[in-house]
Amino acid sequence: MFHLIPLADDSSGGPSPIVIGGIVVIIIIFLVLFALVFQFIGLYIQALSSGARVSIMELLGMRLRKVNAVIIVRCRIQAIRAGLQVTQAEMESHLLAGGNVPRVINAMIAANKALIDLPWRTATAIDLAGRDILDAVQTSVNPKVIDVPNQALGRVTIDGVAKDGIQLKVKARVTVRTNIKSLVGGATEETIIARVGEGIVNAIGSAEDYKHVLENPDRISKAVLSKGLDANTAFEILSIDIADIDVGENIGAKLRADQAESDKRRFQAEAEQRRAMAVAHEQENVAKQAENRALVVLAEAEIPRAMADAFRSGNLGVMDYYKLRNVQADTAMREAIAKPGEPPKT
Repeated sequence: MFHLIPLADDSSGGPSPIVIGGIVVIIIIFLVLFALVFQFIGLYIQALSSGARVSIMELLGMRLRKVNAVIIVRCRIQAIRAGLQVTQAEMESHLLAGGNVPRVINAMIAANKALIDLPWRTATAIDLAGRDILDAVQTSVNPKVIDVPNQALGRVTIDGVAKDGIQLKVKARVTVRTNIKSLVGGATEETIIARVGEGIVNAIGSAEDYKHVLENPDRISKAVLSKGLDANTAFEILSIDIADIDVGENIGAKLRADQAESDKRRFQAEAEQRRAMAVAHEQENVAKQAENRALVVLAEAEIPRAMADAFRSGNLGVMDYYKLRNVQADTAMREAIAKPGEPPKT
């Protein structure tokens, strides 16, 4: 009922083609596995000798997940040697998320040596946020100095005006260190510069006399430090030092001169307006005088007509007329005496 496949050809006594094909397949599979294993044998031995053991299967799994095994193994060796508790899976997750695992490990090692608490989650969050975690740790250990104002932004000094109107030009140097806890979401260096500049202007403006500021420059530093300008920023302000103070222009006198000039122009405009109104009023009076004079001329023109009517009606006689003429002549003589040089009016 059962038929056995012969392993050899009875006629020739050699191996059958099926056996030869199976042997070839086995050899190919062996060579492929050997090539894969040989590719990671160096990393395996390196990790094993460093106390950060990684199995061949884990290395193969990294290859299948398209994870750079060299980076993971070397970072794991660094972490184990430095006493950091970071698992291989956490490193792979951060690398797949686009993070810089070597820089995070180096930052954690530097923080550990400086006795700074920097957990893995915090370090990776800072790295994924786009901040340079290693530079942040180094700045936390070695504080850096920020110039206020930043000359790269186009300003050379912070200008403030005291209550007496004198302008002061100030240069300051701010010593800061990184605040790891507020690095994610915290304001950057530009905010520190802006806040310190604002505080300097406020401190100068509250001074009664510019000489008080020149005598005690530290009053500016104390006033600015008391405001807590590093709140919600990625830095902690350690000190604010006034590097230079120069006396500028007398802004108060300049403003008063400008105000006086403005008042003069305003008063001149008001005087010109009043003069124009007076001229207009004078012209109105001249027009009224001419109008009244015309009315008088019209009234005088009615006198001869009225006298003629009186003659015709018998209300005025010849003697009465001559008496009126005598009165007029007497009046004209009196006016001539009162105004010498003018001929008498008849």
